[in-house]
Amino acid sequence: MSQDEISRVRVGDYAVGIVGLKEALEQTAQRGLDRPDHELEAELLGGLSKRNYVPEGAREEYGKAFLREFKKFQGIACEETGAGIEIKVLGPGCAQCNRLEKEMIETMAEMDMVAGVEHVMDIKAIGRYGVMGTPALVINGDVKCVGKVPPRNTLRKWLLEAHKK
Repeated sequence: MSQDEISRVRVGDYAVGIVGLKEALEQTAQRGLDRPDHELEAELLGGLSKRNYVPEGAREEYGKAFLREFKKFQGIACEETGAGIEIKVLGPGCAQCNRLEKEMIETMAEMDMVAGVEHVMDIKAIGRYGVMGTPALVINGDVKCVGKVPPRNTLRKWLLEAHKK
């Protein structure tokens, strides 16, 4: 993987990692700020969609989030959105940990759901969750499983439960 910078952005109710956000904001600013919001939003969405997965059903929310980040980048006050689903895969990066992360992302894609997914590899950070094995899955602060990769139907169930809260 390249050394691309990943920024956390709130998209609707979810924190999402976006590759190349700072670069896109700088490029958009260089092209001029005296354009309507919808043009800035379309430019950011188009450029960032080339390097990031943007679910078809969430394009409008992503566009709004990118425009909000652009305004913050320019020092313009804007409204923040609320919290959403936060997923953490705990593990040192072994095959099972990577498989759990991949299964979670693919399940979210199948459900057309957006959530922040973070792979925590630091052993001390993992220890703070009180788990004694890996991989482990944490959804909104609740440890859901330890030492295994659950089937997709279980991941779907947990995601739906988290979405309802």
